[in-house]
Amino acid sequence: MAQSPDVDEPTREYPAVPEDASPATPELDKKPELEEKSADPPQRSIVARVLIFFGVVFAVMVAACFGLRALHVLPSFDNPFESKTTDRSQPVLLQSMRDLNRYVAADGTFQVIVDLQENKENIPSFLVNRRILFVGSGTVEEYVDFSKLATSALDVDNESKTIKITLPPPEQGNAALDMQKSYVVEEQRGALTAIGDAFRSDTDKQQRVYAMAQTKITEAARGSGLDQRARDNTQRMLESLFTRLGYTSVTITYANNP
Repeated sequence: MAQSPDVDEPTREYPAVPEDASPATPELDKKPELEEKSADPPQRSIVARVLIFFGVVFAVMVAACFGLRALHVLPSFDNPFESKTTDRSQPVLLQSMRDLNRYVAADGTFQVIVDLQENKENIPSFLVNRRILFVGSGTVEEYVDFSKLATSALDVDNESKTIKITLPPPEQGNAALDMQKSYVVEEQRGALTAIGDAFRSDTDKQQRVYAMAQTKITEAARGSGLDQRARDNTQRMLESLFTRLGYTSVTITYANNP
């Protein structure tokens, strides 16, 4: 039967399909993706829970450490290399004891700069020399020793309420250096002197500087007016004491220096 030319004929052959091409099955292709996506959230939630757990535990441990440090139970960990001082000193031994009859009437604090330089003859100073600039601070006491009172030192009249006292003259003690306020300002040493000091400690020279500072301070105190201040303070102390005991007239004199 002849067909009209206007009617298309049915396709007798399917078009060729490439071998590497897979059939279009959108529903099947989407299912694995859904399964993979549905499997990720549980794993992520477990990891998140583990991280949160360890974070909470760490926060609790840190808070506990700070609490124990506040109670001084744990030491400070701010500086792991912090220096530590250990005192291994031996017990103090009592060497002597004595009774003092001194009345310290005045004292003075002095400061001296000791500039001590040592050189060797016929040797350059840059090889063998030593110069120390030392600031010494010391205190000198002026006192009256009542143990030296003579038997006739007291003249007491209880009827007239008068008393006369002859005291020994004030004495001056040696200067006592205050090592917290004394220090070395500068020390210069020659090349050979520095090498020698590296193998030995020369404490004799240090003691010499200290002794020189004490001597200078002691000599300076003699002309500073401490003696007269000690006389005045002792007189006022005794006058106040005996006036309170009922004496109306108190006369204080000092014996001549021997």
